[in-house]
Amino acid sequence: MPQDWDIDLDCEGLLCPLPVLRAQKRLAAMQPGQILRVTATDRMAAIDLPHFCAEAGHDFLDATEAGPVTAYRIRRA
Repeated sequence: MPQDWDIDLDCEGLLCPLPVLRAQKRLAAMQPGQILRVTATDRMAAIDLPHFCAEAGHDFLDATEAGPVTAYRIRRA
């Protein structure tokens, strides 16, 4: 299966607000249109990441759950 993101950010084991803060920092260094995949185990990321995207203007694409880990895809504005 081809990879459908440009940069992967592992936030597994990190608690709120660290997944959002790390995603924010990584997105700032990316080019517009690139896709960031964030993997996280903190359930609050399911609320925090879409809210952050709405506030910052990024596109929250989707979330895919695989056991305790959820992968979130965000397109850089």
